[in-house]
Amino acid sequence: MRKAVWKINVVIISAFSLAVAVGPQTPAPSAGAQQPSAPAPPPRARGGFVTAVYDSVPPQIAADIKGPNAILIFSKTNGYREEPAIQASNNALVAIAKKRGWPSFVTENAAIMNAEQLARFKLVIWNNTSGDVLTEPQRAAFKTWMENGGSFVGTHGAGGDPHYEWPWYPETLIGAQFTSHSSQQPGTVKIEDTNSPITKGLPAVWQRTVRDEWYAFKDNPRSKPGFHILAVADESTYDPQRSSMGADHPMVWTHCVGKGPVFYSAIGHSAETYSEPNHLQLLENAIAWALGLSGPTGCPSK
Repeated sequence: MRKAVWKINVVIISAFSLAVAVGPQTPAPSAGAQQPSAPAPPPRARGGFVTAVYDSVPPQIAADIKGPNAILIFSKTNGYREEPAIQASNNALVAIAKKRGWPSFVTENAAIMNAEQLARFKLVIWNNTSGDVLTEPQRAAFKTWMENGGSFVGTHGAGGDPHYEWPWYPETLIGAQFTSHSSQQPGTVKIEDTNSPITKGLPAVWQRTVRDEWYAFKDNPRSKPGFHILAVADESTYDPQRSSMGADHPMVWTHCVGKGPVFYSAIGHSAETYSEPNHLQLLENAIAWALGLSGPTGCPSK
């Protein structure tokens, strides 16, 4: 998703926030009932680099967005923004949450990264985020929340910048520094761990017909202690161009940051990938795993 690094201007905003809440209807909701999604926020850009914005005033969250399965869907971009993909992926994630009866809240307001509001969520999904999106206090709040048992799911662009001002994010949280990507093209993903609850329902050889970018990373996360590779790219099925990692090309993995489980997938550049049944299955499985609903995550509880 990142083709270059541009110098960008910074604008501070204090009152404007983009947020959509999805949660059980009130009063007296039926099990898993959800409020209809509010209209999508207006796009800041369509398929290009955007002006960086740092948020200072947190959004308001409906009182019923809470509980052990509450999900924060965070799609802020301070770098490259693929607007159709962000809209499609936010909609897909909200639909998954609604289907499973999980309260969810969608926002691009990074000021939500404070201790009080993060405490209302079990899981934060960084959905195709880009650039450095958090201020220093927001970074500290999010890092503390993660290390103390918060859960993280990162999709595609959330790990797709060639440089970050916050080294902890690519090196520790994502676990690998993005370097480049191929052109958009179909290809094959091979599932390494077919017994994981995250890969349940996926074919061992996932022949994708939807075009996607194929990310490459500076270091192979397989070499890091505690990292578990779930799926790899088969470079013989597409042209990696300058983005080759050879025979061992991880695309999907998990690990722990302190007590917090982490899932990252490099899949999902285009809007079309968020109507791909196998991709949607992967995301649903990953969210359930991160919420602790499909067995132990393997992260310490104490």
